[in-house]
Amino acid sequence: MRSSLAGPRVLLRKLREVMAEPINAQERLDKIVRLIAANVVAEVCSVYILRADGVLELYATEGLNKDAVHQTSLKVGEGLVGLISSDARPLNLPNAQAHPAFAYRPETGEENYNSFLGVPILRAGRTLGVLVVQNKDHRTYFEDEVEALQTTAMVIAEMVAAGELEAIAQQGTTIDVIRPMHLKGVALADGIGLGHVVLHEPRVVITNLIAEDADTEKKRLEESVTRLRQSLDHMLASGEFSQHGEHREVLEAYRMFAYDRGWIRKIDEAIRNGLTAEAAVEKVQSDTRAQMLRQTDPYLRERLHDLDDLAHRLIRELMGKNHSGEDDLPKDAIIIARNMGAAELLDYDRDRIRGLVLEESGPTSHVTIVARALGIPTVGQVEDIVSLVEATDAIIVDGEIGQIFLRPANDVEQAFADKVRLRSKRQEIYRQLRDEPTVTKDGVDVKLQLNAGLLVDLPSMEDAGADGVGLFRTELQFMVASAFPRMQEQHSLYSKVLDAAGDKPVTFRSLDIGGDKVLPYLRLAQEENPAMGWRAIRFGLDRPGLLRTQIRAMLHAGAGRSLRIMFPMVADVSEFQQARDYVERELKHLRQHGHDTPKELKLGVMLEVPALLYQLEEIYKEVDFVSVGSNDLFQFFYAVDRGNTLVAERFEALSPSFLRALRKIVVVGDKMDTPVTLCGELGGQPLAAMALLAIGYRNLSMSPASIGPVKAMLRSLDLSALSEELLKQLEAGKGSEDIREFLTNFASENNIPV
Repeated sequence: MRSSLAGPRVLLRKLREVMAEPINAQERLDKIVRLIAANVVAEVCSVYILRADGVLELYATEGLNKDAVHQTSLKVGEGLVGLISSDARPLNLPNAQAHPAFAYRPETGEENYNSFLGVPILRAGRTLGVLVVQNKDHRTYFEDEVEALQTTAMVIAEMVAAGELEAIAQQGTTIDVIRPMHLKGVALADGIGLGHVVLHEPRVVITNLIAEDADTEKKRLEESVTRLRQSLDHMLASGEFSQHGEHREVLEAYRMFAYDRGWIRKIDEAIRNGLTAEAAVEKVQSDTRAQMLRQTDPYLRERLHDLDDLAHRLIRELMGKNHSGEDDLPKDAIIIARNMGAAELLDYDRDRIRGLVLEESGPTSHVTIVARALGIPTVGQVEDIVSLVEATDAIIVDGEIGQIFLRPANDVEQAFADKVRLRSKRQEIYRQLRDEPTVTKDGVDVKLQLNAGLLVDLPSMEDAGADGVGLFRTELQFMVASAFPRMQEQHSLYSKVLDAAGDKPVTFRSLDIGGDKVLPYLRLAQEENPAMGWRAIRFGLDRPGLLRTQIRAMLHAGAGRSLRIMFPMVADVSEFQQARDYVERELKHLRQHGHDTPKELKLGVMLEVPALLYQLEEIYKEVDFVSVGSNDLFQFFYAVDRGNTLVAERFEALSPSFLRALRKIVVVGDKMDTPVTLCGELGGQPLAAMALLAIGYRNLSMSPASIGPVKAMLRSLDLSALSEELLKQLEAGKGSEDIREFLTNFASENNIPV
């Protein structure tokens, strides 16, 4: 009886010898197919490689007509070879010609063969080609022969990924694994980035695929799995994970995979077939990924991320390597990650980052907010980007419209290089406007301020010529910290911000956490709809100790100078009154203990809950100023989650109904002599800013990169003419598309840069 273990191990040892020989790629591939045919006792062995045009080309064969090499091809899905490629699953047939997918290629001479075994050549779940053996006899191949072929396919996959076969590709063709790719995602932070891939969690490159001794490899696996399980157990037993909650449930599911016997058994089998422990983990995960990528169930697709992370972690355990995100960071790094925290992004050298690409994350995620503040072009929700890239791949990030060009063709790269140069020229024009007055063509004075949240944002105020900081997001300090910042730490930050601003105003927003802004060290109750739950001022009023500590830090920092504080997510006048009472209590405390207090203190609210639209006069009587948070106000106005791609583009921010609501806010503000600023993303878009100015806004706050374009627009704008026409459009009940078209035409006819 034939052994099911000796064959694969002998084959792999011989393959290792072939891989070490100083021969060209075609000779190596020819030797490999001869070895496989002899080991599996097959009369035919063939290798098909996937080209960039979606065609599987015969690259080497033993047993078929040699003249067919580089001449025979099948499309993905065509014939048995194409079927294996599309399904990423082995196909084992005793009578291949009877299968409905069989495609006859007369130049190969394969009509003489009946039994057929084909396996996909996989790497990180991607199909790179197909490996086939055939015999004249009608037979079904044994399980150990299938395993031997799959294991050998892994060796060929490394040849393909290393670019070795590119040297023997026919003129005018490219192998799929290195083909240019155009991927689409969601634009998260504006800008264009050209550079090279840096994986945030780099894959460990496995160079030793073939084992010397299976027992030694099994022992290594057992020890590494034990260490991996112990680390997960320790994590669950300590810190916040020791309590029930969503985080613990996620980690419990993750640990479940680590203890799964089926997963470990498959790795054991791969080791018995001759692979090293790390190569066995890589093979099993690549097979699993290929199968799960074809699932439509979103839960199963989500679990794939857990399995990927677990496999990579186990490989690092086996190879004794720790993750380090900054090792040898190139000067033009494009960071690629499934997701990452804000603090992790800040760990990188900002001067070397040209872009950020994420499989997950939406417009309001922590890392997006930080990336936008740092001016890093960012695209999110790019499906499977981590699996599609290789470290050092050339890549282009278009943060304007949310697209990625991986391994771009020369003409594409040149086009984007030209685009970057054009943007640079525009930025130079904007820099020249820095010291020019922010006044419209017909003499209306407008204030353009900065949205900020980190000290690194503050130099942008001078560079852009901003009139101050209209929104300082204090929560970013909390998000990047490992524990709640102490009062002294908060005081230090706020003092430095005020110092950097000089005599220009700064509006601090009190802590706005909850919803999508979760602090890693804070356990919050699980909510079905956190965006409308316990967040912002609601959290602060329910945790007065935290709110009062922050207020005291701000008052200390503002001693002897002007200070502006606003409270977010206020839905009722009484909430502002409670917050103001805390401010007055802290002022009294400071005075009693002989501390200096601000020479001028102004308190306001962020208007982002529609309920305040029906309390405008009441709230204006209480506050010193109002800031419109157009992002959340729009979201709640239309009941649209901006991070949900199914509905994010469903409604138009320049719709008549929303513009009427915004106009009402500023009209009542003028009537009550209460300053109103708009500090959402809407104000940073030149076309939208035109509309805001036309309906009465004179104070806008935006990202640093937006100030130049908006300033260039308004200095070319005859505001009175636009205002008269736009108000007529709103009164006439025009639709959203009509309003946008009107604004676009007005800008074009009057040479207004938008």
